[in-house]
Amino acid sequence: MTTIRLRLTLIYSGLFLLTSIALLVTVNLLLRQALKTRVARLPGAAAAPQPPAPHLPELVNDVIGYQWETTTFTVGILTLVSLAVGWLVAGRILRPVHRITATAQRLSLSTLHERIALTGPKDELKELADTFDAMLDRLERSVQAQQRFIANASHELRTPLAVQRAAIEIGLPEDVGAIRDTLLLHNRRAEHLIDALLVLAQAEHGLDSKRPVALDQVVRLVLAEADPDGVTVTQRVEPFVVEGDPVLLNRLLTNLLDNAVRHNHRGGTVEVTLSGGVLTVRNTGPHVPRERFGDLFEPFRRLHTTRGQGAGLGLSIVAAIAKAHGADVRADPNPGGGLELVVAFAGRT
Repeated sequence: MTTIRLRLTLIYSGLFLLTSIALLVTVNLLLRQALKTRVARLPGAAAAPQPPAPHLPELVNDVIGYQWETTTFTVGILTLVSLAVGWLVAGRILRPVHRITATAQRLSLSTLHERIALTGPKDELKELADTFDAMLDRLERSVQAQQRFIANASHELRTPLAVQRAAIEIGLPEDVGAIRDTLLLHNRRAEHLIDALLVLAQAEHGLDSKRPVALDQVVRLVLAEADPDGVTVTQRVEPFVVEGDPVLLNRLLTNLLDNAVRHNHRGGTVEVTLSGGVLTVRNTGPHVPRERFGDLFEPFRRLHTTRGQGAGLGLSIVAAIAKAHGADVRADPNPGGGLELVVAFAGRT
């Protein structure tokens, strides 16, 4: 197998050899022409008798022949030197590539923390190494998030199953009705949890296809089907079309509204606005400390014990769906308590 190092060496030496040959031919031809011109301009023989001298044209040819031999030998030696120097220089240039290759070969789940950390001038190889390190950063964060997700999902799925098993094991005949209700409740929770996990996985996978979706119609549909449960819901919606998945967008609106109602108090309010592609859901409710805002969009994070305890996946699903649609999502506190959740879409009005 011909390596890049060998090819670079041959290219360097080949260019050197071609340049040297061109220079050798040019210099010798110019020298030959110059000597012949000078000889032709020499004055005639002196009046005094002189010993016989070699014929000048033959002497010129001898000098030029010797020049050819000398320069050809020199170019041959320098070509061999250029091969050695080219081999060393190519190895030096390709050293960062070997570091990248070695790091990639060592990678596993236990060594994702390793980085190339290449130092040196800001050239193409430095850019390649930095790009590879950035890719490893994203990969490590993704694997860590997946591991946390699996651990949390296992815990959340284990809890309702344990409750169901306990209800079956310790139940008495006279408690059959209560046991049935308990089993049905936890069965529904497990079903909702599995459904939420599937939606979250689909949203994090991204969109396979997109189509124009009237977001204002989705908002009105979700609000019409919502159960405010003692909370006053108001809306101000303007027409807006976004490229995306209508089912996931419906789930995004449903989760936002469900979160605003669940984390509220009886008699509270929920305001839903859609203007210029910015969807805002503002609710009253308990105060959320600023330092807890980083946990809002993490899976299985519950900030309060609410009237309808969920799985802790609502806002993480919102964030994943928003990201899949190229939207930005953020949360801001309301001065009197509650949250203002904002999803900014890029689309056409």
